[in-house]
Formats: sequence, structure tokens, C-alpha cells
Amino acid sequence: MKNFRLGTASLIAFLILSTLSSSSDARFPTCKPNGKIKAKNPPTGHCNIEDDDICCIKDKIYTTYKCSPPVSNKTEALLTLNSFKNGEMDMDHQNVTTSIILMIHVLALSTGWYNGGARCISNITIKANTGRSVKAMVVDECDSTMGCDEKHDYQPPYQNNLVIASQTVWRALHVPMNGLWDSSPP
Repeated sequence: MKNFRLGTASLIAFLILSTLSSSSDARFPTCKPNGKIKAKNPPTGHCNIEDDDICCIKDKIYTTYKCSPPVSNKTEALLTLNSFKNGEMDMDHQNVTTSIILMIHVLALSTGWYNGGARCISNITIKANTGRSVKAMVVDECDSTMGCDEKHDYQPPYQNNLVIASQTVWRALHVPMNGLWDSSPP
């Protein structure tokens, strides 16, 4: 995923049931950092700061992760908002148009949960702290292994427990977007 970072609103959500569980998760009883990135100043005119994105700060050290927290029946995650416009997702090989994506429940997962694309086009259940839940399709990765470079728009690596969801997911969960409750149709 490029050019989108923590959205204008976020909340704690839970990834539910075994849709994310796999035998490979057993290899990571805990999730520890795998490295660090030292940031340099982005060139002038780089680093998209829309949707409350942040740019890497020169000389700041950012932690990277190849893993995400182990998944159980209720694994906490930080849910953030993304428009998923302009086709910026890893579904290039799929015959899916942006207009269709904007009408269905889609999300992106941190690197460990994305599992090298093995979970792409899979459905998982998200339960918000509102008590509501929704199934959504995984369409992209929130790269928690790289950042602070041109490919990642000079933005830091993502957190390793991040789920970035479309507006349709937020509406289905009845959570506010941009600090306001949004009751418009998806």
C-alpha cells in the first residue's frame, strides 16, 4: 500500500476467529522487532501528507517487523481508515475495478498477518469496540518491514498490528469517520 498511513480516525478492533490463524502463526509465539530504519530527509515535494499521513523524521530510528501479533479468537488490532481510491492495492492481478472496491468491505493487513499475500482475497471478520462486526476482504499489505524511502513515499513503516479498512467497513461497524458519525450509504 502506498501513500496512505494512519487515517483521520482510528479505534481498537479485534480480528476474529481462525480466518487469520494458520500453522505458520505458531512459528511466532511472540512478535519481536526484526530491524530498524534510520530516516533521512525526504526530497522536496515528496511524502504525501494527506489523510493525516506522517513523513519520516531525519535521523529518527523506526522499528520494523516481519511478524504481527499471534492471532487468537480475539486479537487486538488498530483499525484505521483508508479510501482505497486510485487502485493503490495489491489486486493488480485481479479483474476488480476501483468502483467495485469502493462498494465492498475491503482492508489491508500488517505484513505478518498479510503473510506474503497468502491472505489476499480472503475474508476476515473485524469486531469493533462498538459491539458490531463485519466480514471484509483482504486486498493489500500495510508494509511493516520497510519505509522512509521513495517506494514508501518517505513515510515510516506501518505498525505490526494495523488493519486499514475502507469507509464501507467503518460504516458497517457504526464508527465515526473524521470525528463525526457517518450515516451515509456505502
